Amino acid sequence: MWKNRHIDTVNGLLIIGVILILLEVSLNGGLLFLLILSGAFVYMGRKRLPRTSGKVFLGFGIFFFLTTVMNMVVVKFFLLVLLVYLGFQFYQSKQKPKKVRPVLERPSVSEEGMVHQKPLLQNKWSGRQKTHDHVYEWNDINIQAGFGETIIDLSYTVLPKGESVIMIRNFVGKVQILIPYELEVNIQHSAMIGSAKLLQYEEPGVFNQVLSYKTNGYDDATEKVKLVTSMFAGDLEVKRV
Repeated sequence: MWKNRHIDTVNGLLIIGVILILLEVSLNGGLLFLLILSGAFVYMGRKRLPRTSGKVFLGFGIFFFLTTVMNMVVVKFFLLVLLVYLGFQFYQSKQKPKKVRPVLERPSVSEEGMVHQKPLLQNKWSGRQKTHDHVYEWNDINIQAGFGETIIDLSYTVLPKGESVIMIRNFVGKVQILIPYELEVNIQHSAMIGSAKLLQYEEPGVFNQVLSYKTNGYDDATEKVKLVTSMFAGDLEVKRV
């Protein structure tokens, strides 16, 4: 419970910070121009990769963007508030160590015979979320995320017979899917800006593209997973573990 409250508070602070940053940019024409300029450099750099000129443009774009953002008054104030809050939470955790007790959950059954299943992952505005680092029962995934990273490790679960589905809609961030070697996979990925590493296939610069790949034995496999992802800006990585 304490952990959930802590995560919700941090997410709330991040959302407020993003809103304040957008407000400052909208009121400052100089900042808006610099952000557009850095975006143009990043775009040209991605288009020219892996050539040297592409790396130069991309480096300049990232440098201008980070410099502009870190010089914003709202960002400095927000980082200070976030640092103070995290320091306070760390101090409290040392004063009152939390107790961890195992919780066993049973699915609830309604009068109509419907069984409620707890999702593996939740919709999140921001932050990082990951499937369990221990053995867990599989349930198809269908989530939406704003800003952050999503990691799904299929090596800790046993998929049922047939086709399992993972559907992720992400605005900005990274999605990483870890696939066991014996598992067949079908990948449908759509992105405006980003990169994709899909097993042996790598696309360093994705610009308004739809990528569709599947392993050779997918159609005849008894256990397989279909991955459907879409994002505005970010990276997708699917690799064997």
